[in-house]
Amino acid sequence: MNKIKQILQIFFIVTFLAACKTSINEDNPLFNSEENTNEIKKNSEKKKMELKFSCGEDGISEYLDDGWIIVKEDSQEKICTWKSVPATKDCDMEKDKGCKITKPDKIGEEKIYFLEK
Repeated sequence: MNKIKQILQIFFIVTFLAACKTSINEDNPLFNSEENTNEIKKNSEKKKMELKFSCGEDGISEYLDDGWIIVKEDSQEKICTWKSVPATKDCDMEKDKGCKITKPDKIGEEKIYFLEK
């Protein structure tokens, strides 16, 4: 019985040690050359920001004056305001809320800026 316990203990210890292998990542060695270290420092110093301006707002010049650079600019349509209209001619929107339809009133443009400093 003692021999079985000892064999099981040895088996569990070997299994545990085999499961605890160290992983070696050959793509990213621990000792970087001086070039890689400088590149990492430059990348970590860069700050990135995403700004959205909608419906005629524009405050990008403040960020450009502060030293930010536009990396990418995108725009898409966006509904600026909504309006309520009656669903039928004889609909009283004040008395019957069920006959009110909400429709887009003004459609504008949303500009998305990706900035980097």
